[in-house]
Amino acid sequence: MLNGNGGGRVDCLDGLRGLAALWVLVGHAHLLTGFTIPVIGDPDLGVDLFIMLSGFLMVFHYQRRRDREPWEASNTWITFWVRRYFRIAPLYYVMLVAALTLGPLIYDARMVIDGFNGVRPQLAERYLDSSLANYLAHLTFLFGLSPHFAYRTALPDWSIGLEMQFYAALPFIMILVGRIGWIKGIAGAALTGLVIAYGLTRIGVSFPMPTFLPLKMHIFAAGMLLAGALRANKMRAYQFAAVSAVLALAPIGGDRDLMHEIVRVLLVLIFFAFIHTHRLPEPLAKRLSPISAWLGNGFFHNLGELSFGAYLIHLMVMQPVIAYLIQTTDVSNPVRWVLTLAITVPIVYALAWVGYNLIEMPGQNIGKGLTKPRASA
Repeated sequence: MLNGNGGGRVDCLDGLRGLAALWVLVGHAHLLTGFTIPVIGDPDLGVDLFIMLSGFLMVFHYQRRRDREPWEASNTWITFWVRRYFRIAPLYYVMLVAALTLGPLIYDARMVIDGFNGVRPQLAERYLDSSLANYLAHLTFLFGLSPHFAYRTALPDWSIGLEMQFYAALPFIMILVGRIGWIKGIAGAALTGLVIAYGLTRIGVSFPMPTFLPLKMHIFAAGMLLAGALRANKMRAYQFAAVSAVLALAPIGGDRDLMHEIVRVLLVLIFFAFIHTHRLPEPLAKRLSPISAWLGNGFFHNLGELSFGAYLIHLMVMQPVIAYLIQTTDVSNPVRWVLTLAITVPIVYALAWVGYNLIEMPGQNIGKGLTKPRASA
């Protein structure tokens, strides 16, 4: 639900960001302990929610600033990229060094886990490649463009490179939207991604994870349209929602079975319902508005602020914990899953809190300082 008349805040976004990170954490706990539950046990769907939220947020903030920061001005592009870089890079760089330094320890833990679960072991180079080339690929955020480097650290950072590619493309997409309209512009960007992805498949290029923007452009696009709908009339907003749901069904960038497709469409529709409660039938709006407001309370605000750190850190904590439990306990998979979460969640969020206060916030302040308009002499 949007606060105010055009508003500066969407109540539910904090909660949705926090829940998306928790979904990924819980999903990885499912996969690594061998305890499987549909939907909640699939971290890829949590990442898709993150991606859709990112598409929404970038457009939402653009709409708030476009009078003073129009995309047609090259300074706006630089300002945008500097802000986003200092939002992502400082904590990511710290965790990258930690992941590559602790790679052998985490790799040993993963071998215990894969052996216990009877699955194909992870490739050693994902954890053990501390080469200069791997460092440079990740420090420059170019790793997502290369199948070779796309999945080569202990971090779940494939989506971070993807996010940076989206930031690079966003000004061009928004200029296109300004010239040909929301639906044509956003659908055109998604269709371009689909064509590129199909072309890569035809020439035999395969990414181990969907780290290349064309493979996930349709999910970003769905979130972008939901933000664009905030300034459209009611009928147009419903059209945007329908197109967003169709975009989520694009047959690329992840598991495409019936269950995954249904969940992706539901994510679009639920997100639309929370941020457009004022456009829903009154009985439904009355039920959803308190939930949307609740997702913006203090607890969920903090959960959302810690979501980036929790997302980056959790696998480095979780895999040694699970390996330890496998080697020292004789319990069922569901019990091991519960124990994993009971141990991992407090550690992960404590570390995320430290990272947020000591690294993320100072980094964001640097970005804001570098892009702050200078007063005229």
